[in-house]
Order: sequence, then structure tokens, then C-alpha cells
Amino acid sequence: MAMNSREHILSEIRKLKLPKSELFGIPIFGIEGDLLDSFKQAILSNKGEVISEDELIDSLQSGGYINIYTPLDQYATYSNCDLPEDPHDFRNLDLAVVRGHFGVAENGAIWLDDTVLAHRVLPFITEHLIIVLDQKSIVSNMHEAYSRIGQEYSGFGVFIAGPSKTADIEQSLVIGAHGAKSLRVVMLGKEKEKGILT
Repeated sequence: MAMNSREHILSEIRKLKLPKSELFGIPIFGIEGDLLDSFKQAILSNKGEVISEDELIDSLQSGGYINIYTPLDQYATYSNCDLPEDPHDFRNLDLAVVRGHFGVAENGAIWLDDTVLAHRVLPFITEHLIIVLDQKSIVSNMHEAYSRIGQEYSGFGVFIAGPSKTADIEQSLVIGAHGAKSLRVVMLGKEKEKGILT
């Protein structure tokens, strides 16, 4: 039986004896200077804020937010919303306080996944978002970030790098068009992270 064109081509390719070659390595693009300072500057450039834990508590106690939700035990006394079965019931959520796994110095991105979010819609549906982050968890760039995520299973994960923003063709910037109107990041040191960050 005559060989068809496809089989003939594949047969010829199999006959080739090409030397094995190593895959190209990914170069390391490090960040010069202090990673934490670079991360904070990136957050500010993204229209976010970096606040202290005392400022977080002040915000929670201020009465400025009617509906507050947090899955963090340390701030549970300020949470006045139950976790709904239907995430649409979070549509009137004013403030969500969640923890982040790590931050990226080059762009201010913070990694969140199903293990820290009660609902994956939480960082998008809330009017204002506060992320609590261990200051020792900052990595240099996205190469290191993806390496850190690795092969760990997660049904959902997202990098958050500031409040939601968009601009039309006339470059009129709108904050909060597709998600939270504000992002504040609380950087915790080793002395305050126990029990909050794992």
C-alpha cells in the first residue's frame, strides 16, 4: 500500500538524527535596591496605598463602611456580613479584607487564590479592598512569582496590582470600572504576622 503524504513526511523526519540541544534558560532579571521599597513604590504607581495595621484598625472602626467582610480571624469582630452561598449577595459589600500570598516588587502585583478567598468574586465585587501581606514575602519579578506558584493546585488564582482602572480613547482614567475602587496593602513584619499569614 502506498504511503500517503503525511505518513511519508513523518517517516522522513523520524530518519533524521539531530543532536540533542539544551533548552534556553530564563535569565534572572533582578531588581536593584530594596525589594520592599520597590514593591511599595509600585503599589503607589498603580494608584494603591500602603498602610500600617493601626491604620487598618482605624478604617475598620471608623464607621465609614457599612458592609464589611473578612475571612481573617484577627479582624473577624469587624466583619458584619455572613459568607453567602450565592456570591451575588456580596453586591453591596463596601470593604473586604483578605490576605495575600506574596507580592512582586517589579509591578506591585499580589497573588491571591482559592485558599485565601472565601469567594473568588470577593476582590472584584467589593467597593474597597485591603490586602494583608507579609513584608518578607516579596519576590523580585514575575519569573520568580510564577516559579513560586509552581505546580501547586488551585482552582482559581489572580494577581491584583491596584484598584480597577480603565481609560477610554481620550485617555480619561476611570477608577473602579471593573472592580474595587481602592486597594490598600497592609505590610506586616514578623512580629505581627503570627496567626494571620501562613
